[in-house]
Amino acid sequence: MIAAQLPALQVVVPLLGAPLCLLARKGNTAWALTLAISAVALLIATLLLGQVLEQGSVAYAFGGWAAPWGIEYRLDAVNAIVLLIVTGISTVVLLFAKTSVAHEIRPEQQVLFYTSWLLCLTGLLGITITGDAFNLFVFLEISSLSSYVLISLGSDRRALTAAYQYLIMGTIGATFILIGIGLLYMVTGTLNMADLAGRLPELTASRTVRTAFAFLTVGIGLKLALFPLHLWLPNAYAYAPSVVTAFLAATATKVAIYMLLRFMFSVFGAGFSFGAMPLPTLLVLLGAAAVLSASTVAIFQHNIKRMLAYSSVAQIGYMVLGMSLASSAGLTAAVLHLFNHALMKGGLFLALGCIAWRLGSVRLGDLAGLGYRMPWTMAAFVAGGLSLIGLPLTAGFISKWYLVLAALEQGWWPVVIVVVAGSLLAVVYIWRVIETAYFRDRGEPAPPVQEAPLSMLLPTWLLVGANVYFGIYTDLSVGVASQAARVLLGTAP
Repeated sequence: MIAAQLPALQVVVPLLGAPLCLLARKGNTAWALTLAISAVALLIATLLLGQVLEQGSVAYAFGGWAAPWGIEYRLDAVNAIVLLIVTGISTVVLLFAKTSVAHEIRPEQQVLFYTSWLLCLTGLLGITITGDAFNLFVFLEISSLSSYVLISLGSDRRALTAAYQYLIMGTIGATFILIGIGLLYMVTGTLNMADLAGRLPELTASRTVRTAFAFLTVGIGLKLALFPLHLWLPNAYAYAPSVVTAFLAATATKVAIYMLLRFMFSVFGAGFSFGAMPLPTLLVLLGAAAVLSASTVAIFQHNIKRMLAYSSVAQIGYMVLGMSLASSAGLTAAVLHLFNHALMKGGLFLALGCIAWRLGSVRLGDLAGLGYRMPWTMAAFVAGGLSLIGLPLTAGFISKWYLVLAALEQGWWPVVIVVVAGSLLAVVYIWRVIETAYFRDRGEPAPPVQEAPLSMLLPTWLLVGANVYFGIYTDLSVGVASQAARVLLGTAP
């Protein structure tokens, strides 16, 4: 029965699609194939989420080899929602990509671009669904190597430097993760995450286990751009092709957040991570610093992609703050913001992609008067910006509200102050764009600029509209996030 094979197909379909895509001779053919494969992956992710919500955790043993002897894919509410985010964002951005990629990437490189896209998608899905720690590292390398290629294909020559910088930092992070996994294997003799979770409680006094914990925390911190390990991210987002920025901003860091959640709560356990180790203090300090410092730096950026890149560092800080609470309410807020931020940043970067396609620039000064020349594009940017700020009736408000409630539940008033301050700082840098687009004249005759084509506007507004929908109808997003929190804390039925 196909339904029983869905966990394997989630990864196998894009993995087999990559070499097929490489055989395509034209960029349009490669695009159509990539879009079809991504849509199939989205369908599979949707079906898997339905299975998880209906029957709880789902386990799949490859080749009939039961865990821990064989590789196991394991699904629960935590990774099911991440699978939906990755495949959904990929599909929507690919709808946008045909026109954008044709403009930004040379024809002879487009087949390579879409092949790398499918490999990156494979890696992200594999990281999310696998229940084997070393298998996770393998998929991490697949996604990382393909990400370097995708970033390097940007039209700006600085894209190569950004990709190289990301490669260096990513390699250091991956090395730390591999060392951590190796140390865990050395003391437990297993790589299966569920098996690790069963054996580690007896070994918490071991220096090796504590060292493994430290290596994994730092390595994953590099991958998720946790302050102050975020230095690779602004350049990577600023100089990558528009669709790559939208895809990676909405998915890659979210998968890294999932990795941190999985290891800290499921593998090591909340008692060890937030009791025996000083993780709560570390995370709350780094999360608060990320929100305040990155939001402040974003205010002074003239390249809007860099501005939103620093904003992403701040938004990661909100998720980390939710994790630091180590409570059901805090984890609900973290998972909820993980979902909502993917919608925010996906929509905002696609709107910037429309601007880049028409103007050939995303510098703040070049947007003067653009609100009247590209009204639908700028309206999408404003709506996404309001969600980023956390205005009521947007998805951003919902996750920040739950984070505030979680902090108040434990009496952590400083966290509430940080959330409010971060939102006020977001008002400043989003307002700079709005002011320039709607209230500032170019000072010279403006060249005629038409609205972006419908093929670009529809995917943009699909994500922007989702920000409004999930800001009003919260049953699905909050329900899944709440169930994910219970799974992580081990209280799910």
